[in-house]
Amino acid sequence: MNRKQNLCGLTVLLTRPQAQSHSLATAIREQGGDVCELPLIEIEPVAGKEETERIKARILDLDQYDCAIFISTNAARLAMQWIGQYWPQLPAGLAAYAVGPGTANMLETFTWPVYCSQSGVTSEDLLALPGLRQVAGHRILLCRGVGGRDLIAETLRERGARVDYLELYRRHTPDYSRDLVAERIDENKVNVVVVTSAQILDVLLHSLHNNPAVMHSVPVIVPSERVRQRALDAGLGRVINAGGADDMALLKSLGALAPEVR
Repeated sequence: MNRKQNLCGLTVLLTRPQAQSHSLATAIREQGGDVCELPLIEIEPVAGKEETERIKARILDLDQYDCAIFISTNAARLAMQWIGQYWPQLPAGLAAYAVGPGTANMLETFTWPVYCSQSGVTSEDLLALPGLRQVAGHRILLCRGVGGRDLIAETLRERGARVDYLELYRRHTPDYSRDLVAERIDENKVNVVVVTSAQILDVLLHSLHNNPAVMHSVPVIVPSERVRQRALDAGLGRVINAGGADDMALLKSLGALAPEVR
């Protein structure tokens, strides 16, 4: 079969923020699939005066850090905008660590060493990287959204590092009706849903709580085994671990699923 048609028969519901779905949606359509977009989470850069002053202070102190960790493409994108305002050249010796290849690719716009696990996209995979195992006395900047898991910071502190948060954005759920997700799945004949984070999964589960038939009949692709297990525990019938939230990993999982629906 022609590569451009290897997703023929799939109608994919994309749930991540709309600004981040364009390249995946385009690739799915180019390969013969259909796309329905319904963002279940939106990203809003922090804008309060006190918050932005805190960010600015961290950025101005960038040369005091041994490395910066970026937990998402949003964290990378927004942090790089801030860094670009105040650092025409990156401080010497500063390294970057990324959770996932998509984030790593974005960081490579800057000329610094970028490290990313090749074995997975979880916090645990990141923490297993050689450069983060012996960090006693190191100062680390952790770039993320407001809130979220504290595993990375807690583990690095246990290893002797000083970790500061750089919280750059908030996540919020669009004000949809409770049944909208199920309605879109039915109206568009969606036969696979792509979920790229645990928080998006939680919104999906809440939206489908009163629709057990949909929860059991439509496959859901997720980025990690942790999120997969969370989905199965919540009652989803079939959950596929793509091993990443980047386009390449998601397209590979979609390609494996396509023959089942043709």
